[in-house]
Amino acid sequence: MRIPTLLLTLLAAGCLGFLAKPVVAQQNYPNRPIRIIVPFPPGASNDILGRLMGKKFTDAFRVQAVVDNRGGASTIIGASILLKATPDGYTIMLTSGTHILTPLLMRTPYNAITDFTPVATVDASESLLVVTPSLPVRNVKEFVALAKAKPGQINYASSSQGSSNHLNAELLAQLVGIEMQHVPYKGGGPAVIDLMAGQVQMFLNSPSSMVPYIKAGKLRALAVTGNRRLAALPDVPTFAEQGIPDFTVKSWHGILAPLGTPRPIVDLLNAQTAKILAMPETVESLASLGMFPLISTPEEFAARMRADTEKYRKALKAAKIAVD
Repeated sequence: MRIPTLLLTLLAAGCLGFLAKPVVAQQNYPNRPIRIIVPFPPGASNDILGRLMGKKFTDAFRVQAVVDNRGGASTIIGASILLKATPDGYTIMLTSGTHILTPLLMRTPYNAITDFTPVATVDASESLLVVTPSLPVRNVKEFVALAKAKPGQINYASSSQGSSNHLNAELLAQLVGIEMQHVPYKGGGPAVIDLMAGQVQMFLNSPSSMVPYIKAGKLRALAVTGNRRLAALPDVPTFAEQGIPDFTVKSWHGILAPLGTPRPIVDLLNAQTAKILAMPETVESLASLGMFPLISTPEEFAARMRADTEKYRKALKAAKIAVD
């Protein structure tokens, strides 16, 4: 039986049209608002950075880039939303190292690395040891002496159970031989509020959410990790300058997309992120928050997550932090 030529033509046109739709969609990307999931509540360093990147994406793509705060459960809530999102580039997530730490401490409905598409790293930053102003200490030596005199009586905050600032504080405690009480929060913003109020006494975190309060005298910074002082806080000495050269931690933020996001869209987002991070005003904005740009390819971002996962896995074992 011969199929009429017209029918064959129509069938071919239909098939080609069906195949062309994703291609056309990619070529026109983006033509509607982009949703940036931030898996932390407002006020956290992720939120500050997310809004900065959202504004830059809006300007660059000429479509609205909207921040959607989905805090809670150590980033599991936000990551679970991204996991189920359509892989078309219109839903992405700006996350931190907590994303890879959480699965090391508790069950998650996803693999933090293989179930998502890495797009780009955005920044890296050192960590600040900050205390409530009512605590009678002015440097790390005095803080350690007070903690040793009052074992278990100093409460330290973290942005969540199993977050990088939780683990880093435990590592510091082991290094200097002190005992503290852990108080986890649902994000860095609420932790900073309680730190200013004196409900907790110490927070070891990335500078972004704390620099304005330090400059206003509402928080007191004792030390910064790394081998150089922060441009935003030039009077705050490093741990090494205060006799603790072995304590070095560095945090990062990065952009993830749903698994299966087309490579042309990933490359476009990556290229635009690199352009944004190279802008002098972006470099200045990040510096004012104690951060510096960290440009990478998707492959380099994936490699960083894998390496950090192994580093923290070993650190968790050494710190004897229980896995739920």
